[in-house]
Amino acid sequence: MRAVRVRVLAFATAADALGGGEREVELPAGSTLADLRQALDREHPGLAALWPRLALAVDGRLARPDAALADGAEVALLPPVSGGADPLLVDGPLDAAAVTARVAAPTRGAVVTFLGTVRDHHQGRPVARLTYDAYRPMAERMLGAIARDLEAAHENLAAAVVHRLGEVPVGEPSVVIAVAAPHRAAAWEASREALERLKREVPIWKREHYADGGAAWREEEPLTPPAGSPGSR
Repeated sequence: MRAVRVRVLAFATAADALGGGEREVELPAGSTLADLRQALDREHPGLAALWPRLALAVDGRLARPDAALADGAEVALLPPVSGGADPLLVDGPLDAAAVTARVAAPTRGAVVTFLGTVRDHHQGRPVARLTYDAYRPMAERMLGAIARDLEAAHENLAAAVVHRLGEVPVGEPSVVIAVAAPHRAAAWEASREALERLKREVPIWKREHYADGGAAWREEEPLTPPAGSPGSR
């Protein structure tokens, strides 16, 4: 019986449990995501506690456990998230003015720019910095989809969502959301919706580094497919 080779990508706590961010796994032809899980469990028992919290993506799209795996498929293990010519993911400081300029226009009288910045504490523990990681192909596609969905739902509205990856010092922004619309109500509403969807749907994770030398992944909200997508329930 022919075998299929699957490339497994893991992020945040899933990468810790897997002992690295990437593995190649060989499975019998006709195997599903559920079969892959059993194979990984045999070699990496630390994953057992994480499965109830993980979302799974095949070739950049969220998938159910019974999804069949083709030879060469890329499977991503996605823990809960913390959230073109113009980049949606950047590896350095964010330029909020440049992101806002993407959406501003004379016909849009209301412009809302949201900055999510790094706090210096979490639950009373001093935070020194954050590190962000992402499943880049899927994250970029989802960020673009969020903006397009908002633009389709409101007349003459423009939206842009840009997230920073890598190390982000305290006080610097990790995300910029800019929305412009003819009237303020639509701009406010779309900005809030963009943030909530970012937190639910986009595979980006943050690791807090504390002043006392400790560090921890912040994984709080399971990834969910957008409403109306094939993987949604």
